[in-house]
Amino acid sequence: MFRSRAKTEKAPTDKVTADLSQQPRDPQAPKGRPTPKRSEAQSQRRRAASGAPTDRKAAMKRQREARRADLARQREALASGDERYLPVRDKGPVRRFVRDYVDSRFHIAEWFLPLAVIILILSVIQVQNIQSISLLLWLGVIILIVIDSIGLSLRLKKQLRERFPDTPKRGAVAYGLMRTLQMRRLRLPKPQVKRGERP
Repeated sequence: MFRSRAKTEKAPTDKVTADLSQQPRDPQAPKGRPTPKRSEAQSQRRRAASGAPTDRKAAMKRQREARRADLARQREALASGDERYLPVRDKGPVRRFVRDYVDSRFHIAEWFLPLAVIILILSVIQVQNIQSISLLLWLGVIILIVIDSIGLSLRLKKQLRERFPDTPKRGAVAYGLMRTLQMRRLRLPKPQVKRGERP
């Protein structure tokens, strides 16, 4: 009586094991190798724990050195005009043309900082006539810069439409206007054309 029940209970498990043995084993499954001894597993864990910080430090050091090298290359490129290592904002034929177009002309805005310092000194002098003159000079400089900037942006837009009809030109005019506010010798990337030279 007990034997027959045992036979009937064993039968399904035998069937399941037979089904499992027929299914192909996944080659990526981690088992299929002997379980490591406890001492080996602990030594592997210790090695991983002690090795991580030094690897991280070395990686950070390499990253810093690479960043430093990139910045040095960028500085050299800004001085020489080498397109390969320029920052993203200065790269491309459109930006190069804008730089050359701005650098080939005289702009009142490039003298804004020196004029502002002179006007500020004049306004500090406690003489009514000189303070009035400094205020008029200030207004005159601002009006001239606005007129010059409007003229430059209109001419630059026209040139960009003619020369680069299918190239994206977003931000190119603003890039040119910002360049006019810097004195010529302080501009980066350095000017590659002389005044009066066609870009």
